[in-house]
Amino acid sequence: MKILHITPAYVPAYRYGGPIRVVHEMNKWLVKLGAEVTVYTTNVDGPNVLDVPLGKAVIMDGVRVFHFPTSFPRSWFNSAEMNKAMKENIKDFDLVHITSAFLAASYFGSKYAREAGVPYIISPRGNFMKNTFHKHYLKKKIYTELIEKNALQGAAAIHFTAEAEREEYVAEKLPLSRAIISPNGVDEESFKEISPKGAFRRKFGFNKERLILFLGRISWKKGFDTLIPAMAEVVKEIPDALLVVAGGDDEGYQKEVENFAERYGIQNKVRFLGMLLGEDKNGALLDSDVFVLPSYSENFGNAVVEAMYLSLPVLITPGVAISAEIAEAGAGMVVPKETSKLAESLKLLLLNREIRQKLAGNGKKLVMARFFWPEIDSAPPLEYKRLIS
Repeated sequence: MKILHITPAYVPAYRYGGPIRVVHEMNKWLVKLGAEVTVYTTNVDGPNVLDVPLGKAVIMDGVRVFHFPTSFPRSWFNSAEMNKAMKENIKDFDLVHITSAFLAASYFGSKYAREAGVPYIISPRGNFMKNTFHKHYLKKKIYTELIEKNALQGAAAIHFTAEAEREEYVAEKLPLSRAIISPNGVDEESFKEISPKGAFRRKFGFNKERLILFLGRISWKKGFDTLIPAMAEVVKEIPDALLVVAGGDDEGYQKEVENFAERYGIQNKVRFLGMLLGEDKNGALLDSDVFVLPSYSENFGNAVVEAMYLSLPVLITPGVAISAEIAEAGAGMVVPKETSKLAESLKLLLLNREIRQKLAGNGKKLVMARFFWPEIDSAPPLEYKRLIS
């Protein structure tokens, strides 16, 4: 089976968060299962461009990846050379998988796939979930009606990473011929770069502080408007608590979070480390006491699953699409996105080792049963075969 994966950004553009990594991990597992996977993507990397070969195949874990230079309009992640390559070559593939919404990749990818008669799947990656879709709603609604709806209507299937994402998509009354619900997975190879416990603390100068870890892009939707005031309540009772914020700031939102912390008088209780990768990221998960994500909206929650995999207890809100599964399995705490509830739960976890250990154990079990690639790797190719049969 020959699959063309079209996406506006790809490895190594890690600044765009978890989807960059997990899309590659999915493609890598598809290759292991016998598929031929080619990726068409751009060289966009925030305000800069990636230092990668352009228009030439680079083999990454068996996946053939082509990066193309961007062109006007850059904000649409458009690439005239990529569009030309799609138009000429899309007929040579059995299936097209598009990871994009509101960008050139979904417009041109779906257009050329339809013209060539090649079935395609779209992964919107949470772009149509309520809290995300309703941000700048009028603009997105108009774009959807005029442009995006054609891509969605022509798709052989829409891929969702959780049932909650499918439900919110349906609630918007968007086209859906078929739904594929297949979660992201943990790739154990991503955890080969891991230092002994305590190495992360030593490297970054943490001693006996109780570390509350936020790991992800610094964005409005991550819920800092609840997390910062909750942290202010926590340190009143637990003065050695420290919030570690590990993530890129491609939206320029960090300054606002810093202002939040200063307004609540806890600027010395919040430490920004920037984006962490490899050994540093894994070390942060290993050496922290609690993972927190009070998000408005997450179509999955990659960092949550990674935390559970390394037996770090997680505290999340219902906006995380897999929160219901986590709550049902007792694999983490799920609380309303309210300052008082979040603060109470943080204090409970920091002060009660027994609860932390129980959640950590259940979290690891859930990951190994539901979100570990060897357990879920048959789902995408089976669905692909049904779509082209």
